[in-house]
Amino acid sequence: MKVKAIFLDFYGTLVHEDDDIIPNICQEIKENASESCEISDIGRHWWKEFSTMFKNSYGETFRSQRELGLLSLTNTITKYKAKCDAHSIIQSQFEHWRQPAIYEDTLPFLNEFKNYPVLILSNIDSSDVLAATQYHGIEVNDIITSEDMKSYKPRPEMFLEALRRHNLSADEVIHIGDSFTSDVGGASDVGIRTVWLNRLNKKKPDGAEPDFICRDLWEVRDVINGIEEDSIVKEEPGCFTI
Repeated sequence: MKVKAIFLDFYGTLVHEDDDIIPNICQEIKENASESCEISDIGRHWWKEFSTMFKNSYGETFRSQRELGLLSLTNTITKYKAKCDAHSIIQSQFEHWRQPAIYEDTLPFLNEFKNYPVLILSNIDSSDVLAATQYHGIEVNDIITSEDMKSYKPRPEMFLEALRRHNLSADEVIHIGDSFTSDVGGASDVGIRTVWLNRLNKKKPDGAEPDFICRDLWEVRDVINGIEEDSIVKEEPGCFTI
C-alpha cells in the first residue's frame, strides 16, 4: 500500500534525547545523599518511579511529562535522603526539551517529503515540543502530543486521533520512532506500518515486530521511496512482482 502520510516521533527521532542530562542530575543526588549510592542505582530508581506513574497516567489520572518527571525525581531524592531540590536540578532536563540538539538528517528528510502530510506524535508536553520545533525551524503539517489526548504512547489515542484528524486509514501511514515500546508497539497495535529508528544500535527487544529497522533517516528515506516504487509497479497494467 502506498504511503500517504508520515507520522514521526520527536525526541530520539528528529532531535536528541536527554541521555546526557540524566546522569548529571543523578550525580547531583549522589553528591548530596545521606547514604552511599551509585549513579546507576539512582537512575534505575528514578526510571522505575517514572515508569510506574507513566503507565497509570491517562484520562482523568493524566499528568504531564513535567509533572511526572518532577514527582518521580522528588520520590528518588527522598529515597536516597539527598539534600537537594528537585525543582532546581530538573531544570536542565526541562531546558533540554525546549532546545535539544537536532540530528543532521532531520531537516533534509523533512524537506524531501514536504509534499506528504507529516505529523509529529510526541509524549512530551505541548509547549516544549512547540518550542523545540520553532527553535530548529521544523515545519510539519500537525503536532499531536500526550497533553492533547491526555494519553501517552503506546496507548492508541494519539495514533487514532492523527488518523481521524487527517482522514487516513492505518494502512496508508508509516510511523517512525526510536522507542520500541511506544512507537513500534503503539503504532503496530492500531495497524500502522512501523520503522524502528535504531540510531544507537541497540539490541532488538522482544515484542511487536517492526516492518523496517533503520539506522538513520537516510535509510528511512530509502524505505519510503522503495514502498512508493513497489506501489507504482503493482499499479501498472501488465506488471507483476514475484
